Amino acid sequence: MMEQVTVIKIGGNIIDNESALADFLKAFAATPGKKILIHGGGKLATRLAEQMEVPQQMIDGRRITDAETLKIVTMVYAGYINKNIVAQLQAQGVNALGLCGADGNLVLAHKRTGAAHDYGFVGDVDAVNSTLLQQLLDAGTTIVIAPITHDGQGQLLNTNADTMAQAIAQGLGSHYAVNLVYSFEKAGVLLDANDDNTVIPTINPDTYTRLKTEGAIFAGMIPKLDNAFAALAKGVSRVIIGKAQELPQLIAGTSGTTIQNG
Repeated sequence: MMEQVTVIKIGGNIIDNESALADFLKAFAATPGKKILIHGGGKLATRLAEQMEVPQQMIDGRRITDAETLKIVTMVYAGYINKNIVAQLQAQGVNALGLCGADGNLVLAHKRTGAAHDYGFVGDVDAVNSTLLQQLLDAGTTIVIAPITHDGQGQLLNTNADTMAQAIAQGLGSHYAVNLVYSFEKAGVLLDANDDNTVIPTINPDTYTRLKTEGAIFAGMIPKLDNAFAALAKGVSRVIIGKAQELPQLIAGTSGTTIQNG
């Protein structure tokens, strides 16, 4: 039987709430076994950009990463947020190491091309250095990853954190039984985006197709679900989406929405 690894992506609204983040990190620290945490931090990046008078453009909720914005998101994601999380985990007795995709050639990406809009210095993942991750995990290190990648030619890129989590989980799939958890402020995939009591317990491809056709899944959840099914197709054992405040239950599969192939 393959050893388990839990890959957890934490939502931006949790990162932006100091007490919620502290509570989440306590639960994360108490999670047994090998684990990796992936984070973004878009709200803080937006506030810093405003303070620095760097205009921010969004298309369909996605940030346009121009050259100045790339500097800001790198400072925020790979700098303050990443190291703040690492420091809090160290205080919990967890030997955490903070990385971005450029460190140790962890995540290689290319600048997105062919999209309907030019998103600037946004990176789509090409490769994950799973050997490095395996070495760190086997040494007892808990890894905290910021979604800044690189193209191998000296260019940093801003990569979607959900996609980063999917790629990291897939990269580990041949070495471990990987559980991928998307944790955020909602209770799971909801029939009513404003009602946590409408959680859909399980979603398979047929259910997903039907719900999308019916317009029952709100638009912001669709990329997350697409990432989830892509991860399952590439060797990830299980994907769960749910509330960060219920992390132990999510990992146990007793809360949130479980995404499954069959």
